Amino acid sequence: MSEGMISNLTNPNVIVTFLVAVAVLATFYSLAVPFLERGNLGKRMKSVATERDVIRARERVRLNAEISGGKAASLRSQNNTSVRQLVERLNLRKALVDDNTVNRLKSAGYRSQNALNMFLVARFCLPFLFLAVGAFYIFFLGYLAEKPFMMRVLAVIASAYVGFYAPNIFISNAVSKRQQSIRRAWPNALDLLLICVESGVSMELAMRRVADEIAEQSAPLAEELVLTTAELSFLPDRRIALENLGIRTGLDDVKSVVQALIQADRYGTPIAQALRVLAQESRDQRMNEAEKKAAALPPKLTVPMILFFLPVLIAVILGPAGIQVSDKF
Repeated sequence: MSEGMISNLTNPNVIVTFLVAVAVLATFYSLAVPFLERGNLGKRMKSVATERDVIRARERVRLNAEISGGKAASLRSQNNTSVRQLVERLNLRKALVDDNTVNRLKSAGYRSQNALNMFLVARFCLPFLFLAVGAFYIFFLGYLAEKPFMMRVLAVIASAYVGFYAPNIFISNAVSKRQQSIRRAWPNALDLLLICVESGVSMELAMRRVADEIAEQSAPLAEELVLTTAELSFLPDRRIALENLGIRTGLDDVKSVVQALIQADRYGTPIAQALRVLAQESRDQRMNEAEKKAAALPPKLTVPMILFFLPVLIAVILGPAGIQVSDKF
């Protein structure tokens, strides 16, 4: 029975059939998801509200600790206890975590301590999992059997290497998607913020209003603005709250606006003109990126046109002539 299973797994026809079935299901899923999925804006705003409560509780604990001289307790020590214990026993934070790792997780939208623990466990476990899968396919099922032994060992090690960096690749993709969404909606958010500031609304209320209005266009930007509003309300230093916005997004446009807001808060300078100029610069930069992509489109279409369009065009043009010649001869 095991030999029959192995022969089925190694049969090229079975593998091709499986891949075709997966491709068909993926195509149907891609076409059906836009019609079936529901907006998760309410769920995301609810998670941000929970984060705001956490910030409030953390600042209360810090103030109580400063008053009493005691040591503040961790607020998220109960999240996924088994994962947290594994991280503490193996001391994964000291081995795999630095400031850049935490900032990238925040930029990807994973701000909780439990998300950091899951990321560390994934980086620790996936190399062994990929190593086992690679060894199974290469040594047990006989893939790359014609290659030398050292080449197969290097292939197994390479699979473990891919498993080690797979969580980083996932986080990088999440960060790029989130930054793209924020970059597209940022000029409009600055215009709304400018309108609110010129009308005499305070910075906290202006950000909250902009978050409500921009949520339909970019939910990640709305989340960041709501968190910044919460930090402006509870953190002792407003500069820290504004700098956290730039760190979480990781965008130069946002950091420049943050610096302008910090300078305006420190020196009392008017912020309306600076916001207007920064909004125009962000919009011009977005237009330049669109023009750059449009200019790079013709070279990218050259190979698909040669491979797919020209053969069909030649068949349509020369097909009738070829049929007539074959009929005569």
